[in-house]
Amino acid sequence: MRRMGHVIGIRPENLEEYRHLHAEVWPQVLDRLRRSHITNYSIFLREPELLLFSYWEYAGENFEADNAAIAADPVTQDWWKLCGPMQRPLDTRARGEWWAPMEEVFHVD
Repeated sequence: MRRMGHVIGIRPENLEEYRHLHAEVWPQVLDRLRRSHITNYSIFLREPELLLFSYWEYAGENFEADNAAIAADPVTQDWWKLCGPMQRPLDTRARGEWWAPMEEVFHVD
């Protein structure tokens, strides 16, 4: 199992809509995540900075293939079309990244 954390900004004018969408995530999006071995997925909000922190656990064998399956899913693509414009990627993210990955520096079971 692999723990993963990412960070991104949220546009202030979209905060309430983003909350509303994530209170009722589309079942097909959740199903695709599960089939790609993503579990224990949470998104946290930090105000007033308007930062979103995501955390999930990956329990599969091939993250690149599972991640590609998520990206190729038409329903997930529609979900991203709604959520993406609400987000504000960090200026410091690497080329090709949307959510910026974070390094795990501590964990306790």
